[in-house]
Amino acid sequence: MKKIFISILMSAILTLNSCSKDDSTNDEPDVVDPPVTVVDPVTPQNVRTFMVDQNATDETVALFYNLRKLSQTKFAVGHQDAFNAFYGAGGNSDIKKTTGHDPALLGSDFMFITDKSNDGQASNWFFQQENKIIQDTKEAYSKGMINIFCWHLREPNNEDSFYASDMTSEQKNTAFRSIMPGGANHDWYKLKLDKVASVLSNLKDANNKLIPVIFRPFHEFDGSWFWWGANYCSPNEYKTVFQFTVDYLKNTKNVHNILYSFAPDNTYSTSSSYLSRYPGDGYVDVLGMDNYGDFNNQGTNGSNLANNKLKYLSDLGIEKKKIAALTETGYRVTNTTPPITNWFSTYLYDAMTKNNVQLAFVMFWNNGNGGYYVPTPSATNASDFNSFVIKPKVVLQNTLPNMYVLPN
Repeated sequence: MKKIFISILMSAILTLNSCSKDDSTNDEPDVVDPPVTVVDPVTPQNVRTFMVDQNATDETVALFYNLRKLSQTKFAVGHQDAFNAFYGAGGNSDIKKTTGHDPALLGSDFMFITDKSNDGQASNWFFQQENKIIQDTKEAYSKGMINIFCWHLREPNNEDSFYASDMTSEQKNTAFRSIMPGGANHDWYKLKLDKVASVLSNLKDANNKLIPVIFRPFHEFDGSWFWWGANYCSPNEYKTVFQFTVDYLKNTKNVHNILYSFAPDNTYSTSSSYLSRYPGDGYVDVLGMDNYGDFNNQGTNGSNLANNKLKYLSDLGIEKKKIAALTETGYRVTNTTPPITNWFSTYLYDAMTKNNVQLAFVMFWNNGNGGYYVPTPSATNASDFNSFVIKPKVVLQNTLPNMYVLPN
């Protein structure tokens, strides 16, 4: 009987095991493979090999590395002319007035610095603007902020405007080509670059160390409102001038505290079209895009459209081991143009974060001249902006990590 009982018991166990394996209602959890860890090929040890200037200062190298790292989880918020808008009084930034904290990024412009009327005299308004910009840049750096410069360069004929609409047809069709190597205004352009180089080579902190900047020349070139726009030069001509600009500053003038940004407007809808005037990986550190149009009262549809464009920009940044950023945006509020409800906290934030987009920063244009892009405390959309800046991926100056030291 004992043997029979054991035999029956073993048979029952085998039957139960068989049923357990075949039973689709089995409550045991499925075995899940551990997530694949993506290892960033850019390390503190090899980061220089991915940069335009492999002889860049240590602080500039750290900025490149840390901006890429920041973009993987958060993005910095910046404001053009934050401390001293050309149309308003100086003092605390409007972002600080509204939120209690400065922006993480200060935008500046070489426009007045390289103006033909800047004679370097203390009484000269343009020279005063130059000094103001330099002091603001130093102040931002002392706070740990990031500095970025654009350049609304006046056209080379009369140096009166950077807008193509202010030029004759002949001037529009010849201005950009004239600054190319061998062109009639090439030496003129080199003198302008000499001024840029002089400012950056003397831009130092309290310890006499060079202050890193991001430089964004010839931006929004896919439109034709500027004299360097797509209607006035071919892709190869644009690339040639961009490449010359970088080579001249880096190799001829030995300026080594620059990260170089490529920044069209928002007309591109694919990565291949975005790259149609791209000067090459050896000339670009920051893949940027300016985008006002998709946020111009377009609601969710505009936000999604912007997100799609930022997604391919982000993917290109990851592929090319570059920094990706929304280099200019905003919605200008005036007495006749009211704010858009939840523009910052919903439409912009969603565009910056959905679909695993990785962007290092966003830059708002300057306040003043009868309107604003960033609300002051009394503005009706100040609460929307405050809701935006406390979002988990948003970084202002107070939460910005040390951008100028490489991690161990």
